[in-house]
Amino acid sequence: MKVIVFLAPGFEEVEALTVVDYLRRISSLTVEMISIADGLMVTGSHQIEVKADRHIDELDSLDGYAAVVIPGGMPGAANLRDDPRVIGVVRAMDEAEKIVAAICAGPIVLAQAGIVTGRNVTSYPGFEDAFPDSCYQQAAVVRDGRIITSRGPGKAVDFALELVTVLAGAEAAETLRKNILYDRK
Repeated sequence: MKVIVFLAPGFEEVEALTVVDYLRRISSLTVEMISIADGLMVTGSHQIEVKADRHIDELDSLDGYAAVVIPGGMPGAANLRDDPRVIGVVRAMDEAEKIVAAICAGPIVLAQAGIVTGRNVTSYPGFEDAFPDSCYQQAAVVRDGRIITSRGPGKAVDFALELVTVLAGAEAAETLRKNILYDRK
């Protein structure tokens, strides 16, 4: 089962790499970091340069992909929101009834794609106005069917664990939680 994690210049490193790291610990999941930059090297919002696995222009089919993940960070989330290729992937994954997830400012991409109307969502504080037709919540992670959203970098572990739960099951998420010594208390 494959998962796309998009990387755009200015992405939030904690949000993207926590998801990539934790999902790659699950043997049934293959995570591909997909660049929308000019090449495979993408610089995050805190000047950490990451080499993506593939470029968006190499995505000729979404067959086999179970989820797409949109990290936040600025201007990363805006770069993703403003890229028609990304919007096309998000819409196609939603239409195929796959998991579409976004964290921090990333949910603005879902709003641009038009897939969160009437849905429960959350985002980084201050982006609430981007969701006039959604049911905005302030929970750490909000799941509405196949749409998963989260608040920000401090919630990246919770977000990743929710993705593991949905993609690989509650037992896999509990095992990961124990292995990383994560206790929400």
